[in-house]
Amino acid sequence: MYAIVEIAGQQFKVSKDQKVFVHRLATEEGSKVSFDKVMLLDDNGTVTIGAPAIEGASVEAKVIQHLKGDKVIVFKKKRRKGYKKKNGHRQSFSQIVIEGINASAPKKKTAKKAETTEE
Repeated sequence: MYAIVEIAGQQFKVSKDQKVFVHRLATEEGSKVSFDKVMLLDDNGTVTIGAPAIEGASVEAKVIQHLKGDKVIVFKKKRRKGYKKKNGHRQSFSQIVIEGINASAPKKKTAKKAETTEE
């Protein structure tokens, strides 16, 4: 079973017990989070597609740690002008582990047929 879920503005394909690096979440380490923007669910061949999200479906996860990614160097130069700028950036990430995918389908309201009695 896997799901495509939107986490912090990005879409990820996740399954149970998978570790994922996402953009920094505003939660503490060790806390549990729930994501309810599930775009697609695959339950052993049964695919459910949301428009845009599946109502009632959610993905439960636990924040393992907050960390920073690798440094990216930004270097700008204009030749023969003496212009050089060097800048660096490290993106903040959160590592999460997927604990479960809840695929509770929405209950559809069924219209009862009106019984007519003939006399």
